[in-house]
Amino acid sequence: MPIKIITDSGSDLPHEYTKRFDISIVNLAVHFQSETMPGDMDAQTFYQKMRESKDLPTTASPSPLDFLNAFKKVEEGTDILVICMSSNISSTYQAAMIAMEIYKDEGYTNKIEVVDSKTFSGGLSLVVALAAQWSQSCESLAELKEKVLHQCKEVRAFFTLETLENVIKGGRLSRLSGAVASVLNIKLLLKISEEGSVEVVEKTRGMQNALKSLLARLEEKQHDYEKAVLAIVHSNCEKRALEIKDRILAKHPFKEVLFSNMGPIMGTYAGEGGVGIAF
Repeated sequence: MPIKIITDSGSDLPHEYTKRFDISIVNLAVHFQSETMPGDMDAQTFYQKMRESKDLPTTASPSPLDFLNAFKKVEEGTDILVICMSSNISSTYQAAMIAMEIYKDEGYTNKIEVVDSKTFSGGLSLVVALAAQWSQSCESLAELKEKVLHQCKEVRAFFTLETLENVIKGGRLSRLSGAVASVLNIKLLLKISEEGSVEVVEKTRGMQNALKSLLARLEEKQHDYEKAVLAIVHSNCEKRALEIKDRILAKHPFKEVLFSNMGPIMGTYAGEGGVGIAF
């Protein structure tokens, strides 16, 4: 039975993956002051525009109508699984839930389920990628949803940022903590908590120490690496992220690596120079 996977643009999935599994992306809106960016704005254009802009861009969750339109494009007889970024950082999940009820009320017969992943960026990339693979062999939507919910609880995601300016302005970190860290060249190792919010794990001096701390998190959980998937995301610093990839694979032979540049949604809060991993 075919199952259609739909997610949002907080996922930072590699483009080749969305094409390979026909994954639909419902875009959050990105605004530079009064100017609304196109939904398919590429990462390079976004980072250049953010660099040139005096003000930090803002983001807005999709409306229920955005999700409803995505649902209506799915062929009759195809079940739908929607996997959203954490409801603790975005109202995207709530919008998808409302759209699901409207979809059912309008008489559409495709089965549909919506999952709050409690993660985002690389963590959400990993969950959606695995869901897409499993959708090829799962016998029912219920079976796939159960596997995805289990994976959401299992995934671990960590990241470190070159600059704290964006995450402070975006309200994800207190201004006082951020100002002190910036002055002292302190880099924060952050993680996505079980509740789907951002937590500070460790403070280090300088980016190299922060990256060492990031890599050390891989030692905290045992893997059957030859069967496991790793997600690496970066905010417009591909060279740094590729070095991290090489260092990880030299020690941990993951079966597959999802490698991508953070899109406009996550890039708005990360700023340039950030790297994250999810496993």
